[in-house]
Amino acid sequence: MAEKPVRVLVGKIGLDGHDRGAKVVAQALRDGGMEVIYTGLRQTPEQIVETALQEDVRVIGLSILSGAHMQLLPPVLELLREQESSDIIVIVGGIIPREDVTYLKEQGVAEVFSPGSSTENILNFIKQKVEQNQ
Repeated sequence: MAEKPVRVLVGKIGLDGHDRGAKVVAQALRDGGMEVIYTGLRQTPEQIVETALQEDVRVIGLSILSGAHMQLLPPVLELLREQESSDIIVIVGGIIPREDVTYLKEQGVAEVFSPGSSTENILNFIKQKVEQNQ
């Protein structure tokens, strides 16, 4: 029996309206054999977590370019903990200052990918992280 594909939720959180990068990553993950659920623009932390739980995803990939990452990402991680779902891997892409990356990782973000990151690196990171968490 073939192995089930990794289910990944890709979403845009907050008021950021630029989704080209998120769509490029979503397509690359699909091309890499993953099952992708794309939530679209302007999602709240609650909507992201609710969809992730409903869709039984292993990974949440959030794109944020608005600068509101310090306000929007910690609530996602807290909601996952409250739902006893902190085993869901959370990765972030976008414009995140280096000084904020350490804090976000301390809160539970597995990795932060800056603009220009290779989609191959993102795909390989997810595969490796999922394998480690099995």
